Amino acid sequence: MPSRNEYSIHCFNCGSKPVYSEHRFISHQTENKAVLVEGLSKEYTIGSSTTRVLKDISFSVEDSEFLVLMGPSGSGKSTLLYLMGGLARPTSGRIWLGGSELTNRGDSQVTRLRHDKIGFVFQRFNLLSTLSALDNVSVALRLTLFPNGNGGRKMARPEELLSLVGLGNKLDHRPSELSIGEQQRVAIARALVRRPAILLADEPTGSLDRDNTVKILEILKRFHREQNQTIIMVTHDPAVAGQGDRILHLIDGKIES
Repeated sequence: MPSRNEYSIHCFNCGSKPVYSEHRFISHQTENKAVLVEGLSKEYTIGSSTTRVLKDISFSVEDSEFLVLMGPSGSGKSTLLYLMGGLARPTSGRIWLGGSELTNRGDSQVTRLRHDKIGFVFQRFNLLSTLSALDNVSVALRLTLFPNGNGGRKMARPEELLSLVGLGNKLDHRPSELSIGEQQRVAIARALVRRPAILLADEPTGSLDRDNTVKILEILKRFHREQNQTIIMVTHDPAVAGQGDRILHLIDGKIES
């Protein structure tokens, strides 16, 4: 295998062009990796002030791993999650999802890759208030932009997923008729209905009491254990973080060992 120095590195937004192909090196590095992050940085500029949110971060996530990103508010953990999900663009650095580079693509290609590989669970649920629990999950299938996407994985039936998260008897309930914990369970079912390769969860228990937190974590762990679901979860709670396979600690935009 050639050394990395034998290949030029084409970073996102750097404007340079590769002189040599690095395909073989990247293929080797991303093999069996759900996510590979290399030299990732993110800056926000307002007027003459620039804030560095993430600073040269590199790490990988194995297939079927349950990784936890932990850190205090403002450490950059949610920003990192959004970058991996293609919801934001890095200032520099590269991201691969299952061997496909995210950071060298145009907006439409990023949308397609995100749609193919990623499921999102947000702290605020983002359910549609006028739809039932069943329709909130089903809408993720109805809005399919790329019928041949999803990596050939068979999509789940919304009714079955809602039963798996304990809501089989509340299919017709609207969000206002569900508890906070039940709403988050609907959001998890919606995120998993397309059988995504990677589930990204941003503080999924942040708005919940302890009992509901335990229930949500048990659901996530069951999907991880029984269906080999790759999960990357953001939290600031040490008790929640301890449920994962591995923890990455983010402090001031850097990964701390």
